[in-house]
Amino acid sequence: MGDVSVTVDQIRQVPKVMLHDHLDGGLRPGTIVELARQTGYRGLPTQDVGELSHYMATASKRGHLELYLEAFQHTVGVMQTRDALVRVAAECAEDLAADGVAYAEVRFAPELHVNAGLSLDQVVEAVLEGFAAGSAGRGIRVYALLTAMRTAARSLEIAELAVRHRDRGVVGFDIAGAEAGSPPSRHLDAFQYVARENFHITIHAGEGFGLPSIWEAVQWCGAERLGHGVRIIDDIAVQPDGSAAIGRLASYVRDRRIPLEMCPTSNVHTGAAASIGGHPIGLLRRLSFRVTVSTDNRLMSDVSLSSEFATLVEAFGYGWSDIQWLTINAMKSAFAPFDERLELINTVIKPGFAAAMAPLVAGRVRTGRPAP
Repeated sequence: MGDVSVTVDQIRQVPKVMLHDHLDGGLRPGTIVELARQTGYRGLPTQDVGELSHYMATASKRGHLELYLEAFQHTVGVMQTRDALVRVAAECAEDLAADGVAYAEVRFAPELHVNAGLSLDQVVEAVLEGFAAGSAGRGIRVYALLTAMRTAARSLEIAELAVRHRDRGVVGFDIAGAEAGSPPSRHLDAFQYVARENFHITIHAGEGFGLPSIWEAVQWCGAERLGHGVRIIDDIAVQPDGSAAIGRLASYVRDRRIPLEMCPTSNVHTGAAASIGGHPIGLLRRLSFRVTVSTDNRLMSDVSLSSEFATLVEAFGYGWSDIQWLTINAMKSAFAPFDERLELINTVIKPGFAAAMAPLVAGRVRTGRPAP
């Protein structure tokens, strides 16, 4: 840890992996204003791009998941037509590529985008078209995760939709929304269907609710990854001497290498963590849980994946070796086929980090200090 001072501009240059990014949480403010005019959406609090950007960022920093989610009414409100979905998805791929992301799984809830008459299949087709257009020639691969709303009753339908589009760019199924009062086991039929189809499952759990949500996600619903999973910390007791007593659920998650899709800045904004410095990612990384880093909602939390890593560098003294460890964790945990994951690790990620670390290694060789 802390092998060199790393800047956000340097981090932007290395190949990164994004596993937890919401399409409707990453729109460009200017695009929201333009789409509102084009689609007739009248609910925006302001038509000024700067003011809207400020509103989105401040409205989401109220320390509670349900309050955090309120701002999405405006992004979802302008994402109801095919053209709007294609544009938003294309710009998402462009923005991630510009931030140095080499592989991304971006999630969205098709059921939220049918208010103007699109079918669920048309929603998915439009988003996949946008991802393809925005990623072309930019050195990024973007796949989709289809999310069902845990407070609704369409999860089996969305699961079937995900499987239907599995060979066209959809790589898995998810549920999201307010956790309290909506346990994942209510959607057990959807998860069992996905498992029978040999497809992939990630579940928002341990963000707005505690260990029971994580336990159900893993033991009842077959989650291969945990969206956030911050509250797994509730099953770990740090002793006065600094050692950690790890409970049975946390031990199971660590032993099985179940990935945690952690989004530190968003977790602070939703109240899942008190601060960046106090975020469980520090302890979980030290204990070698399968920790990954993502953004959650780039617009609402005013972050990029590079800025998230830079925040962790500042808070925990991380250096290149830590960033690479977290990035390879994410690539190992992706839902792309094994051969593709291995190819990206060996031909893109490791060479990219080696190039970034080369000046550091050379400097330590000249001074006689050991290389990291």
